Amino acid sequence: MKYRIGQIVPSSNITMEREVPAIFAGRMQTLPEQFSFHSSRVRMHRVVAEELEKMNRDMGRCALELADARVDVMSTACLVATMCMGKGYHRQVIEELGAAVDTAMGAAPYRPQIMTSAGALVEELKDFGARRISLMAPYSDALTKTVVEYIEHEGIEVKDAINFSILDNLEVGERNPLQLLEDVRRLDVRGVDTVVLSACVQMPSLAAIEQAQQALGIPVTSTAVCTARQMLRKLGLSANAPNAGAYLGSQTGLR
Repeated sequence: MKYRIGQIVPSSNITMEREVPAIFAGRMQTLPEQFSFHSSRVRMHRVVAEELEKMNRDMGRCALELADARVDVMSTACLVATMCMGKGYHRQVIEELGAAVDTAMGAAPYRPQIMTSAGALVEELKDFGARRISLMAPYSDALTKTVVEYIEHEGIEVKDAINFSILDNLEVGERNPLQLLEDVRRLDVRGVDTVVLSACVQMPSLAAIEQAQQALGIPVTSTAVCTARQMLRKLGLSANAPNAGAYLGSQTGLR
C-alpha cells in the first residue's frame, strides 16, 4: 500500500519534515507500506502568543493545499500554537480543518484523517497508558506553563518540566538533539510512566530517544514520535518503527 502524509508546518520549522519522514523511513526498511510526505507552510518566526494566534488563522489555507494532493492523513505540526489557544483546542482545530476541506471539495468523495500534533501527544500518552510524565521544552516559562496545564487538563499529571526559554523558532530547530541527554539528567523522573524528551515538534530529539530510554530505563517519547504514532494508527497500521522509543515498539533499556 502507498500512503500520503500531509503536514501543516510553521514556516520556520526545520524539524518535522526530517523527523517524521525518518521515522517512517525506518519502518519502510522492514514493512511493505510506502509513504510520501507533503507539506504546506504557514508563517511563524518567533514563539510568542501573537505569532502563534496569527498562524492558527491561516491553517485553513494549508489544509486546502494538502487536500489538493489528496493526502491520506493531515496533521498540524506545531504543538504550542494549538495549546496556547485554550484547553482542549486541538478538537476545535480538527473540526475547523475538516469543515474547510469539506467546503472546498464539495461533492468530491474525499476526507483525509485529520489530527494535530498537540492532540497526538496527549492522546498517544493516554493510549500507551501514561498517567504521570516529566517533559522538556524550549518554550518561555509562560508558554511551558500553558503546555503543562493543557496536558494536565487532559488527565495526565506532569511531575516535572524543564524549559530553555528559546523564542527564536529557527534557533530551536538548530539545537543539537544530543544535548537533551545532558539536559534530562536534571529532570525529575521518579515515579513517572514516560519522559517526553521534547514537548515541541521543532526541538529535535529523535537521535537521542533510544539513548535516553537506555539511560533512564523507562519509556521515552516526543511530540514528533507521538505524531507519527497517531498517523499510523489513523491509517489502521501497527504503531511500530525502529529506533524511535517505546511508543513505536522499542524495548531498548526498559526495566
